[in-house]
Amino acid sequence: MQYTVTILLSLGLATSAIPVELQPTLIRDDHGNMHLVNPDPYSVIDADLEPFFNAEADMVFRLFTRRNQFQAQILGLNNPSSVQSSNFNPAHPTRFTIHGWNADGSSSMHSSIRDNYLTVGEFNVISVDWGRGASTINYNTARNRVAAVGNVISRMINTLVSATGTFPNSMALIGHSLGAHAAGNAGKMQNGRIHTIFGLDPAGPLFSLGHSDILTPNDAQYVEAIFTNAGTLGFNQPLGNSNFYPNGGRSQPGCGIDLVGACAHSRSQDYFAESLTSSVGFRATRCVSHAEIQSGRCTSSGPGAFMGGEPSNHDWNVQGIFAMNTNSRSPFAMG
Repeated sequence: MQYTVTILLSLGLATSAIPVELQPTLIRDDHGNMHLVNPDPYSVIDADLEPFFNAEADMVFRLFTRRNQFQAQILGLNNPSSVQSSNFNPAHPTRFTIHGWNADGSSSMHSSIRDNYLTVGEFNVISVDWGRGASTINYNTARNRVAAVGNVISRMINTLVSATGTFPNSMALIGHSLGAHAAGNAGKMQNGRIHTIFGLDPAGPLFSLGHSDILTPNDAQYVEAIFTNAGTLGFNQPLGNSNFYPNGGRSQPGCGIDLVGACAHSRSQDYFAESLTSSVGFRATRCVSHAEIQSGRCTSSGPGAFMGGEPSNHDWNVQGIFAMNTNSRSPFAMG
């Protein structure tokens, strides 16, 4: 669903009296469209423009395996028979992909990550479509839905477990932007039993450390955050057990004049998808601190690690702050 945003601020209206953190800002959605967002949590938006969203009823879970790589099978929440009659195989690892704001099941992140997983092995890949809740001109509203979305993902995991005997320990959640925080909330509801969560440039606007619905290192057995537009569209501070900052984590080579971070924000998806099949991988240096990253430096401190990939870094006790450079176009990995 696309919306046209009308800027109601006249050119002659001074904004100096408005606190900086509450001034309207441009934010990119997962389809590359720019939207003017008023981050004031007390702002009112026309209810006629706001789609109703019931996470339990409106979210769609689409299963893809090597037997049906391009034809989805719909899995029903609280419907074990829909799982048992599908190609879901509890002997295979399960991977969830979760989109961000103003995206839906057609987001390219789902297909690119899915296809690369199914290239390297047998997986149950489930795309999470919360498009009815994400497709809103009011970013504030979408942001405030990540807890409900995570709750329903957790309940879908419970359905898979009860229907097939599979284990949360065989699952990974991959979320982009708002989807990264939704993944974290699903992990919270699972009491940290999920094997791995990948947060791809977790959304920054209207999130702060300490918020109950922000991605945290305790949301899974291993949480990896990849920052490609930190401080603008993405969150700036470390959020995972391991935190990777490609090219400094703020802007990305090949994105040109990326004034609002549109290109850089989506690069996290590209890097992760490539990491699954790359023969050289995204090898990163462990840095002394996040402060070093912010100053544009990285002093080697301890063993390095590969960003992303399959399997994840779960079994290698990877922790800390990491940095690496990439190519400006695909293939991005430099080894």
